[in-house]
Amino acid sequence: MQLGRIVGTIVSTQKDEKLEGLKFHIVKAIDTNGKFTSGFVVAVDAMGAGVGEVVLTAAGSAARLTPLTKDKPVDAVIMAIVDIIEVGGKETYLKSND
Repeated sequence: MQLGRIVGTIVSTQKDEKLEGLKFHIVKAIDTNGKFTSGFVVAVDAMGAGVGEVVLTAAGSAARLTPLTKDKPVDAVIMAIVDIIEVGGKETYLKSND
């Protein structure tokens, strides 16, 4: 699993039929303090997440284990929206409810 923040969305009108109806986000990796690290991934959204949210992604064969992505040609999936990150008893991220 990887922590990340959604920084964008990808729209594709022409795609494999198994990908019809799926939403794609650009997720940039972050550390436990919410600072961007290197790299990004395009991930299928299985949670209804939006731009700016902190999420957990799974990649590789694990990305095809959610009900939404089973047997589909995906390599990364957003499988959780993060509410709190706590490290050493200290909250380093708290989702706002704006």
